[in-house]
Amino acid sequence: MPVITVKIGKTDTKKKKELIEKLTKTAVDVTAISEGAFLVFIEEYDFHNIGVGGQSLADKMAGQ
Repeated sequence: MPVITVKIGKTDTKKKKELIEKLTKTAVDVTAISEGAFLVFIEEYDFHNIGVGGQSLADKMAGQ
């Protein structure tokens, strides 16, 4: 059973649904494996728990 894992900042339900659909479709197109075989995991992280360039992503997005 193929697994697709996405690690992302907090995301609304509508966007997660779209990610699951599009990632699965693309994986099916590339691998020719049945869509029912794929598992998609979305791991969400608070922006305070993601660091970029020595700053939390929350601070970076706030312009600090």
